[in-house]
Amino acid sequence: MEIVHLSAECYPIAKVGGLGDVVGALPKYQNKLGHVAKVVMPAYQNKFIQENEFEVVYNGWGKLGFQTFSVKIFREQTNKLGFDLFLVHIEGLLDRENVYGYHDDTERFLAFGIAVLDWIAQWEHRPDVIHCHDHHTGLIPFMAGHCHQFKNLSQIPTVLTIHNAQYQGQFGWDKLHYIPPFDLWESGKLDWQGCINPLASAIKCAWRVTTVSPSYLDEISFKANGLEDLLAQERSKSFGILNGIDNDVWNPQTDPMLEKKYTLRTVDAGKKANKEALCATFNLDPEKPLFTFIGRLVGEKGADLLPDIFYNALITYNNEINILVLGSGDPQVEGRLWQLKEVFPGNYNVYIGYNEQLSHQIYAGADFLLMPSRVEPCGLNQMYAMRYGTVPIVRRIGGLKDTVIDIGDDGFGICHDQTSVWDVGHAIGRAYELYTDEKETSSDGKRVKEIRKFIMQLDHSWDRAAQQYIDLYQI
Repeated sequence: MEIVHLSAECYPIAKVGGLGDVVGALPKYQNKLGHVAKVVMPAYQNKFIQENEFEVVYNGWGKLGFQTFSVKIFREQTNKLGFDLFLVHIEGLLDRENVYGYHDDTERFLAFGIAVLDWIAQWEHRPDVIHCHDHHTGLIPFMAGHCHQFKNLSQIPTVLTIHNAQYQGQFGWDKLHYIPPFDLWESGKLDWQGCINPLASAIKCAWRVTTVSPSYLDEISFKANGLEDLLAQERSKSFGILNGIDNDVWNPQTDPMLEKKYTLRTVDAGKKANKEALCATFNLDPEKPLFTFIGRLVGEKGADLLPDIFYNALITYNNEINILVLGSGDPQVEGRLWQLKEVFPGNYNVYIGYNEQLSHQIYAGADFLLMPSRVEPCGLNQMYAMRYGTVPIVRRIGGLKDTVIDIGDDGFGICHDQTSVWDVGHAIGRAYELYTDEKETSSDGKRVKEIRKFIMQLDHSWDRAAQQYIDLYQI
């Protein structure tokens, strides 16, 4: 099969969250299964584009309402990512440094979709599947199926993957003229609650809909930022497929970003060396258990509670634990997390920003990873942590529920039910007791060293999920 993935993000070209990791890995594993998977995304002005070689495969023009724009599509020449990568350049719209956050994001991603369909419509053949990711590409199933200029694409199956249903890209009907001409009686396929809603439109128009974990598919039936009824209506064509991780990138045995590489046999010494290096950098004590948080500092991740959670934990355990945070987001949360450095020097530190190398080092050096999420469609951080022998502390929600079993249930992680200061604090207490227990087996049945070796052997690779997507395309 030939599969074309359309996305706003793809690691390592541009990554804001888990969407980038998924699109950067799934096509590679589909190619390993003998298929031809490609990625098409915007050509942002960033380091990847500046440092790699590309060839122009398409020159053309597109229309966004009454405006005409020029389009160039580049192909990365070396296939270094394990799949063909195509970048869409639209001067003045896509040639910017950041992925999101501009006042004209609606115009940017709609122009991207129109340009991609114009290009595919000129191919001498047709791909077997167009796979759209999140609302940024959400109008593509409608345009491919109903816009007059893309009539020759109407029989190509389209698949939508919902990575996060909270973000839907809705905009007013005053911008309807941006969409290429179609029969106006089809307008209902664009509408949801009085707006043009790209995610809702994709749910209606795509041939299949997937979510990034089975539990998330169940959860959005009653919590999807207004799309609950629509998702219930389309449930028969919807499937939950748990994301995987790229074991080539996330592998402590070969990871070039680590202070010391390690295997299952050398995990204790390897994690000790990485923890010592991490603690030396951030002025922490390597003899104490190291709790970490990696991610966006936003309400969905429970980050607004982190300052109170950390303050209480450091007071409760009399500075006998270390805490390290890596993330960025809400300026108020950033400020409060930064202030804790003055209160708990030597036991707490924070890095505000995004740092891919540091994230690898933290997964390798930490003892525990906190994920107190309010919303977590799949979650990849807990899988990365386990791959590196770091015990996850997670709320039972979405993909966290699907991937982490509590030690009290003969599992390998620490789970809690609510995103609250008390619940997360109690989970930290259980982790502290597990770490400091000197008995042969802890009260929960396993010691940290035993759990490390167990979780490192869990298979969360993309091999399984890639095949599930192939099976889905063929239904």
